[in-house]
Amino acid sequence: MSGNELIWRIAGGSGDGIDSTSQNFTKALLRAGLHVFTHRHYPSRIRGGHTYVEVRARDQPVKSRGDGYNVLLSLGDSFARNPQEEAYYGDEETKPLTENLDELREGGIIIYDSGLLDEDDLPADFEERAEANDWHVYPVDLRAIAKEHGREVMRNTAGVGITAGILGLDLSYFENLMRESMPDEIFEPNLAVLEDAHEQVAEMDHDHDIELPENEHENEQVLLSGSNAIAYGALDEGCRFIAGYPMTPWTEVFTLMNKHLPKFGGVAEQVEDEIAAAALAIGASHAGAKAMSGSSGGGFALMSEPLGLAEMTETPLVLIEAARAGLSTGMPTKPEQGDLEHVLYTSQGDSNRVVFAPANVEEAYTQTRKAFEIAYGYHIPAIVLYDQKLSGELRNVDAEFFDEEPNPDLGATLTEDEIAEAAHHASGKFQRFKHNVEDGVSPRSIPGQKGGRFLASGNEHTPEGHISEDPKNRVAQMNRRLQKMEAIRDDLDANSSHQTYYGDEDATYGIMTYGSQQGTVEEAVDRLRANGHDVKMLGVSDLMPYPETDVRSFLESVDECLVVEMNTTEQFRGLTQKELGEFGPKLSSLLKYNGNPFEPAEVVEGFEATIDDTEFERETARFQPAAGD
Repeated sequence: MSGNELIWRIAGGSGDGIDSTSQNFTKALLRAGLHVFTHRHYPSRIRGGHTYVEVRARDQPVKSRGDGYNVLLSLGDSFARNPQEEAYYGDEETKPLTENLDELREGGIIIYDSGLLDEDDLPADFEERAEANDWHVYPVDLRAIAKEHGREVMRNTAGVGITAGILGLDLSYFENLMRESMPDEIFEPNLAVLEDAHEQVAEMDHDHDIELPENEHENEQVLLSGSNAIAYGALDEGCRFIAGYPMTPWTEVFTLMNKHLPKFGGVAEQVEDEIAAAALAIGASHAGAKAMSGSSGGGFALMSEPLGLAEMTETPLVLIEAARAGLSTGMPTKPEQGDLEHVLYTSQGDSNRVVFAPANVEEAYTQTRKAFEIAYGYHIPAIVLYDQKLSGELRNVDAEFFDEEPNPDLGATLTEDEIAEAAHHASGKFQRFKHNVEDGVSPRSIPGQKGGRFLASGNEHTPEGHISEDPKNRVAQMNRRLQKMEAIRDDLDANSSHQTYYGDEDATYGIMTYGSQQGTVEEAVDRLRANGHDVKMLGVSDLMPYPETDVRSFLESVDECLVVEMNTTEQFRGLTQKELGEFGPKLSSLLKYNGNPFEPAEVVEGFEATIDDTEFERETARFQPAAGD
């Protein structure tokens, strides 16, 4: 969908205020009645290094980043390490301009800070490319405008003023936002910069074909990221303890929980490493609190041993895994879906855990709440798997969606009266891990309850918790723990299956995906159907236990299916073939692992390569045919 829409990209260096400026620009468009969606691209550096944020705005809901963009505000990189072309990393000062040209659409607008970038800094072929692509180029000395009324750092505000003037966007939205967020001594010079820049547009010769969409929201809107939604879902579901160690992109959830938990009487602890973080969360849960922890990539790897302990002691626990590009440290600030198998199988022995992969802000909220419900209802760890893309992208959502009742309930936990009636060993110990119970869920007591004393051991154990290597006990305990997975799948199928169906139910062809790529695939399906293709989508969020019934029904209904995911080893396709091997010949893959999420056009071309048996020619992604093709 590339019709009447604005995709504004602001580019500069880390530390130039790109993120905060883009957020205010996004909020202004939202207040103007538009639907918005953002995409962040930033380096693994505190200051300097090319970073940009895209803001996509339409008169209807936006599910994905677009194909390229149509307006560039290039500030240059004021923190460049070595602004010379022959430098090892190139001329970082000019990269916010030069590295963004390939994706700028025909007829696009370029606004750049001529106070930092002069004509000699431009690529040799810049004028030729601008003419060939009908780009409208506006060099403006943003630095001079900022210095006249305040400080150089305010040049991003000048850039917003120029953008608003060229696009015809009312300045009052920006003024109100600045007034709400800035003290007077900062607000006044910023307002002067904004107004001066806006006035200068009247003196510029500007002519372009980009029209700002128009719309009005019928309901109150909120602007949230996946990180916001996960944190708010945890709080609403009664989480009152979190322990963690900062690691991008998990840090955003951890920071939000640290900020808000004390308001609810909760506890947030930053500890020395991820082993300690997961262990503290297990201890808090064992003591009777709803608890969570989390990390990213290598940090989550350290949680493997405590995760196994939670599974063996049947201690309820919610873990958050924010995937990023690996291997090892990989690319810490770039999205990828390469942690799926790691999350499913890490730790010792046969796993007993639940894994959800939300696709958007709404699912991040509801599935985080569901993770707590399942964890505390079935005494099992539950993991919410997302990625850097969902973590940081902002999207507007109806505020009323979050008007849900909080749930502080601890789930399947006995009262002291119930404990008194429950089975005990002759020694007086409570049979916390009793054999032959419904759905595999043994009765749970909390330390301090009268009659609820038991042992919690990482070794295999008897119903009271004593270490045991008796073969019969081992089989009984393993079977009972595995029984939970069947019960959870039945529960999800009956009450809250998280799969998303999109498109014509009777379509001949299918696309499957999981997690954060779902919105992009939905937009691709819309385009394909508009072009006459008979296609539908299944977005999968329940990854363990696997939704066999839902996926089987979908695959039986199509002739061929393209699996879209952000990794190189086809992990989601592999999981599907492991669970439903007979459908292997129907499945082909579209893979992307260059550090950027899919654009809708890439999915469209990948699908057409599937059904037309043609060459997929993009360098940004890879097509993998079905087995035997």
